[in-house]
Amino acid sequence: MPQPLSETDVLQRVTLRLVGDDEREIFDRTLEDKHYLASARLAGQTLRYVAELDGQWVALLTFSAAALHLKGREQWIRWTPRQRARRLGLVVNNSRFLVLPERQRYPNLASRVLGLALRRLSGDWQARWHHPVLVVESFVDETRARGTCYRACGFEAVGLTEGCRRASRDFYQEHGQPKQLYLRELRPGARALLRRGRLPSELAEHEEKIAGPCPFRAGELGSLLERFRVLRDARSGHGLRHRQPFALACAAVATLMGSSGYQAFEDTCRKFTQRQLRALGCQQDKEGRYAAPSDSTFLRVLTRLDAAHFESVIGAWLLEQEVSALERLAVDGKVLRGSGRSDGKPLQLFSAVSHRLRLTLAQVPIQEKSNEIPALPLLLRSLPALEGTLITADAMHCQQESALVITQELGGDYLFGLKGNQSGVLERAERLLAQQAFPP
Repeated sequence: MPQPLSETDVLQRVTLRLVGDDEREIFDRTLEDKHYLASARLAGQTLRYVAELDGQWVALLTFSAAALHLKGREQWIRWTPRQRARRLGLVVNNSRFLVLPERQRYPNLASRVLGLALRRLSGDWQARWHHPVLVVESFVDETRARGTCYRACGFEAVGLTEGCRRASRDFYQEHGQPKQLYLRELRPGARALLRRGRLPSELAEHEEKIAGPCPFRAGELGSLLERFRVLRDARSGHGLRHRQPFALACAAVATLMGSSGYQAFEDTCRKFTQRQLRALGCQQDKEGRYAAPSDSTFLRVLTRLDAAHFESVIGAWLLEQEVSALERLAVDGKVLRGSGRSDGKPLQLFSAVSHRLRLTLAQVPIQEKSNEIPALPLLLRSLPALEGTLITADAMHCQQESALVITQELGGDYLFGLKGNQSGVLERAERLLAQQAFPP
């Protein structure tokens, strides 16, 4: 009679592999029969793993699309709604984890299997879905389990969920069973990467492909719609399917989600739910459905619109949603290519860009025979209260007048570049720096 395996032997001999296509049916049936949720339905991109001991299944794991809205996760990562919309695909959910009953007598088996899965998860996801993942989330019903294996594998408990489940694409239902949310980085500094203004090149190439659903709620979208109602529709004729405010609001949200171009606007807006489309001002079709505008509709509407006004509306609305956008601003001038005036000189714009969101919040034209210096006060005064905001600018603005406007009038702070050709200022700065005696 063979001797029973010790726990050490079990942990050393257990292996993990992906489930083959020919095994999916029995894998899903096992989950439905033995998992307490009694369902193997998975959302979006998925991976299925099975742990084996001497050829016998001992545990089943699945990873699938991350939850759309999780207050605890958003606070843990500290990303913006726009960043969440663009990067939600870099987060995955450990949606099912089942240790088969006959193997539950080994207390550390679950953490061993989970650890094996986490070591290979990002690489397997890259091979199957053509992009890596950075963070794993999971929900634990603490009336059934204590989450010991997750803590053992480096997960952090960040708080209880609100006890709701997604009943359909548009609606959530309370089930009265809040679960503990666990989160873990798959690589050091993953959270910091997800909230960066720009992802590293190896991740940035995936950003457009993994963009998730619209991150804004219906109430927020309704306030955006109201801002566009005051603009006159330059289109004429009968049979206009979509009203201008609706098309503009859709384009604005798509822009905030990172889309650029008419076809990209259409593709992004197709991800909006029926509730979101209704909040944006969409009219029902004959079948009672709401539909996103086509690329040709965006073309006709946007080519007849003042681009600067459109951008200012988006910027003002965004500031209401993201107060942190004003923590740090960069000001800089740009020449618009192909914008030649009657005298042949191109149009120059002076813009304020949020460091955090990498979006233009305001801009003013630079007058002929002038430069950025007198445009700085005009630009900054067009923004909401800038008290405590850090303004960064190049060496052109390294002068008293610009500094006084920012600090004395607006209550902000400044960080200006300083070049060697500004010899007097440079020498004084070097002397004060050596003495650590900069004035307040």
